Amino acid sequence: MMGVGVALLVLPTLYAALMLWLRGGWDAALNEELGRRNEKLSDNNSSLIFSVLIAARNEAESLPQLLRDLAAQTLPAGRFEVLIADDHSTDATAALVAAASAATFPLRLVSLAAPETGKKAALQAALQAARAPWLVCTDADCRLGPGWLAAYAALIAQRQDANFISGPVLLTGPDTVFNNLMGLEFAGLVGVGAACLARRQPTMCNGANLAYRRATFEAVGGFADNAHLASGDDEFLLHKIHAAFPGTAHFLADAAAIARTAAPATLRALLRQRVRWASKWRHYQSPASRRLALLVLGANVALAAGVGAGLAWPALWPWVLAAWAIKLGADAWFLSPVLRFLGRRRWLWGLLPLQVLYAPYALAVGLAGWRGSYQWKGRAVK
Repeated sequence: MMGVGVALLVLPTLYAALMLWLRGGWDAALNEELGRRNEKLSDNNSSLIFSVLIAARNEAESLPQLLRDLAAQTLPAGRFEVLIADDHSTDATAALVAAASAATFPLRLVSLAAPETGKKAALQAALQAARAPWLVCTDADCRLGPGWLAAYAALIAQRQDANFISGPVLLTGPDTVFNNLMGLEFAGLVGVGAACLARRQPTMCNGANLAYRRATFEAVGGFADNAHLASGDDEFLLHKIHAAFPGTAHFLADAAAIARTAAPATLRALLRQRVRWASKWRHYQSPASRRLALLVLGANVALAAGVGAGLAWPALWPWVLAAWAIKLGADAWFLSPVLRFLGRRRWLWGLLPLQVLYAPYALAVGLAGWRGSYQWKGRAVK
């Protein structure tokens, strides 16, 4: 039995070592941000620096709030423009943007041609009309603080080598158990993405809050080699830029840069979103992403398998409990500063229930994502 018990500890122990490595990366990202704040940066340039690209499909309800957030940016209006690409909306999205064209910042509506659909096509259309050297992407249903663009500008002023910047994203919604567990899982993804960027082994980012240099986007071929995939406008680009220009992708560890987006309202909506994300995993070319995904899945499945082994052979329970303690302790060690940064440290209570649910959830989502078909924005995607 001892051999079986030791085997039950292998993956959780490897996972704990990974969390220690990631915690070091997260701390490095925060320390880099603190160092930047302590430097006196002089930027008297008044020229256009950002084109904010927003792909929108049936977002007439959300866009007014986002436009108000953009109007409240502390970065002067002359430093950025906003382009909203309408992906064949059937609501009043286009009319709303047209009516808001007299905003305090340059705002333009870009309409997709009939054969083109999807987020990548929308972003590509907006990019072709953009005039700034840096492209900043967010989603139509996000909420942004007034210092959002200024935080990006500060990092670019300090890191002249930057080609790609990933910003933090926070899930919001009612204070329910379901929403808190979703927020906790999502915060873990944000933290892992940030830590891997700081370790110069980028794995993930989120298209709701990122920026990249236009010339770099064109240098790596943009979305050309994955345009046939509905998802992955963010991570595939991150991986390609890192491969072509190592060490030039950064995480923006500034709370002023947090983009807030509503959590999926139902379990069905959550599963559709996660299946959409998982559908791109099998197309990853990044070894770091593949290794990370396999180890995380393996550690979670190992805990579930351990419970089954303990029920069959009660002598294994001390080993099973030790494996759970190692895994949960490592999660708490890593997530505590991430949640503090996001202002949600109270979500730590959800580690145990999330762990209980995670193995079947991850397996189901992974298998559905491998199949590659799902529903999104009223469309069937294959």
